[in-house]
Amino acid sequence: MTDVARLAGVSHQTVSRVLNDHPNVKEQTRIRVRAAIAELGYRPNRAARALVTGRSQLIGVVARNSTLYGPASMLTEFEQAAADAGFAVSVGSVRELDRSSISAVVDRHLDQRVAGLVVIANVASAAEALAEIPGDVPVVFIDGDPASGRPLVTVDQVAGARAATRHLLDAGHETVWHVSGPTDWFDSAGRIQGWKQTLLEAGAEVPPLLSADWSAAEGYRTGQMLARMPEVTAIFTANDHLALGILRALHERGRRVPHDVSIVGFDDVPEAAYFIPPLTTVRQAFGDVARAALSLLLGQMRDDSGTAHQIVVPPQLIVRESVSRPA
Repeated sequence: MTDVARLAGVSHQTVSRVLNDHPNVKEQTRIRVRAAIAELGYRPNRAARALVTGRSQLIGVVARNSTLYGPASMLTEFEQAAADAGFAVSVGSVRELDRSSISAVVDRHLDQRVAGLVVIANVASAAEALAEIPGDVPVVFIDGDPASGRPLVTVDQVAGARAATRHLLDAGHETVWHVSGPTDWFDSAGRIQGWKQTLLEAGAEVPPLLSADWSAAEGYRTGQMLARMPEVTAIFTANDHLALGILRALHERGRRVPHDVSIVGFDDVPEAAYFIPPLTTVRQAFGDVARAALSLLLGQMRDDSGTAHQIVVPPQLIVRESVSRPA
């Protein structure tokens, strides 16, 4: 760093400010320092920096070990956003978001002197363990409990479910059945709330809730029952994989989509446009969530009191061919 300062004709402190993207550096000075860095092939010693500052250029992520589209996509998008900002990511995966598993991963991250923590906490069982994270550690939750008061970024699940349900009602269906995900997931709870609110506001009957997991197999099992019920003309599913299983069950029973039954999913998985018929669904902006979570975390690292405390990202209804007026 001293060599860079000498070549650029600036102080050691100015080089440090440039490396840390400090705003109080003139653009010409910044360019001169960057040119000196490139000429000398200088690379900051991250290990030494961590020893001096007590923090590294490493962000710890706590997440459930899952291949589900939503959590996996969220993790991928956050890793990319962190890399773009010059941070590496250390992922601590757990089988279940329970107290012992989360505590072990958090302790491991803190031993690595991470700059901050991001927790993808989509189930209620995680709340007790997450309350024990030291208060001086920058932390942001993704898909956590909106009522917790902790720094949080989430997709507006209620709004997404309302848009899906409203779309089916506007097509002329008298009511909408809902196949939910596990009810202890915050995402599921928000989607159930939005579905029920929309039906009540429309004066429509609220059918019994059908609770499932997130799999196409569970959608198929539930769909076999729904396919035998002629009064079912509209279904909103908590994700696209459930919709896929239901489509198969309806097909086997000879009930055509959308002529006999209309379906709206949630997530907009890459394959949704290639279902038969192409699936109308609600798209979650995982990239926007990841970038917002990183911004919130960096604000805490800078001790920026003006940083937003909670950020809610709006979803988008993607209209395709799985909805029509009832026969």
